[in-house]
Amino acid sequence: MKQKNLVIFSVVFLLVAFVAAAWFYQSYQADAAAQAYRRDKSTFVRSHSPARGSPDAKVEIVEFFDPACDTCREFYPLVERMLKDHPGKIRLYERYAPFHDGSETVVKMLAAAHLQGKFWPTLEAIFAAQPGWAPQHRPQPELVWNYIGGVGLDLERLRRDMSSPEIDKIVQQDLADARKLGVKATPEFFVNGKPLPSWGYEQLKTLVQDELSAAY
Repeated sequence: MKQKNLVIFSVVFLLVAFVAAAWFYQSYQADAAAQAYRRDKSTFVRSHSPARGSPDAKVEIVEFFDPACDTCREFYPLVERMLKDHPGKIRLYERYAPFHDGSETVVKMLAAAHLQGKFWPTLEAIFAAQPGWAPQHRPQPELVWNYIGGVGLDLERLRRDMSSPEIDKIVQQDLADARKLGVKATPEFFVNGKPLPSWGYEQLKTLVQDELSAAY
C-alpha cells in the first residue's frame, strides 16, 4: 500500500512540476518577446504596415493574416470592436502572411491598394466576398476583381503596382518576419510584443485588457 501511495505521489508530483515548468517557460517567452518589442519593433512592425488607431496608443496589436483565412475574416470585426471600445488606446497593425496557395496575389492587391490609401475598404470588401473567391480555403485570386470595383480604386494602377518589385519586397519582408517570429498559422497576434498564451479570441481579449490595465 505504501509503495502504491508513493507511486501515485510521484506521478502527481511530476505532473505538477511539468505544469509549473510549462507555465514558467511560457511566461519567460512572453517577457522575452515584450522586451524584444521594446528594444526593436522592426520585426513586428514595418513602415509599410497598414495601421489603424491612434499613433499615441499604448497598446499595440500586430496581426499576421491571410485574406483567404476564414478565421481571419471572423476575427476582423471583433478586433475592430476592441478599437472602438477603447478609443485612442489601441493601435492595430496588419502584416501579410499568405500561407494559402494563391493568397499572395490577393495580398499584393491589398499592398497595392494601400499605396492608394484604400487598404481598409479593400480588405473589408475582400473579406466580405471571401466565400465567393476562396471557397473551402481554395483561393481563386482572379475572381477578386469582381468584388473590389466599388471601393474607389484606380484598377489600372492597381494592376501595375501589384507587379512592381516594391510590392514583392513588402510581401517577402512580411513572410520573413513571420518566420522569424514563429508564425505558422493565421491569424497570429502579438500584443505589445507578447504572443497569445494559447489560441482563441478570449485569450486575445484578456491579453489586450491586461496590457490596457498596465498602461492606463
